[in-house]
Amino acid sequence: MEVALIGVGYWGKNILRNLKELGVLNCVYDSSLERVSQIRAQYPDLNFCNSIEHVWEDPSVKAVCIATPASTHYSLVKRALLSGKDVFVEKPLALSTKEAEELIEIAQKNERILMVGHILRYHPAVLKLKELIDGGMLGSINYIYSNRLNIGKLRSEENILWSFAPHDISVILYLIGEEPSSVEAFGGDYVQKGIYDVTITHLEFSKGVKGHVFVSWLHPFKEQKLVVVGSTQMAVFDDLTEEKLFLYPHKIKFENSIPVAEKAERVVVQVEKAEPLKEELKHFLHCCEFRETPWTDGNEGLRVLRVLEKAQESLNLKGRR
Repeated sequence: MEVALIGVGYWGKNILRNLKELGVLNCVYDSSLERVSQIRAQYPDLNFCNSIEHVWEDPSVKAVCIATPASTHYSLVKRALLSGKDVFVEKPLALSTKEAEELIEIAQKNERILMVGHILRYHPAVLKLKELIDGGMLGSINYIYSNRLNIGKLRSEENILWSFAPHDISVILYLIGEEPSSVEAFGGDYVQKGIYDVTITHLEFSKGVKGHVFVSWLHPFKEQKLVVVGSTQMAVFDDLTEEKLFLYPHKIKFENSIPVAEKAERVVVQVEKAEPLKEELKHFLHCCEFRETPWTDGNEGLRVLRVLEKAQESLNLKGRR
């Protein structure tokens, strides 16, 4: 399998490293000569394409990984699919559900693999958490929430909702097993007018589960935490700790008709040690080789986009009040 990488910015560099380690990197293209010069100095043996047309026309390139700004995803994915390439594209798949639906249709018509980079779906702790939920270890799910917070990196081309929240939305939809019946969001644009620095998105599901996604790049400390509260146990996925997944077997008991919390010690859940990005790219290569549908295919990307669009619509309405 020969793969071309388009885009070697902040995240593209990580994809490059993994593709190189997996032994499938054919060539690299980036529109920035400065970035190309930096990467060439780090990897002098890499093959760089002088033109993106070379990627589309080279028959030895069977698949492309796209790690460019979100505004370019639709046009690049479309061109790649029409050139007969399998495609891995970083989140979001596109900037609208209409664009996403068109890309899915093109991929199906051309029998091409289309996979979206929802990296947490390949995190061993998230996979284990899904196993625990489906196995009834937490009882019925009452509510779920995710915090993705940090100071910087602030962006001008997209707001925090579109930059951070796709990760958390994809995981919550995966764990709950359905799309939300209701989406409402609010936030604030404090640094750049019209670009939200912080948003909180409330989700309600037909199963009765409630949840929210809190994202901010204007926050005093870094936090990447997902909490699931069940009827019998609670779980926490903390991506910034060495041990990633914890169970809290707290109980609520009634004494003389009064609810009383009975706290218990948290339990560390053992999970496999693996780099999520590498697992994600290995899955993409497997799907390309065996023509299997990826876990995070175009339809999964579309589901996340539907939530993002509803959240953005909610933000827009509140902004006009």
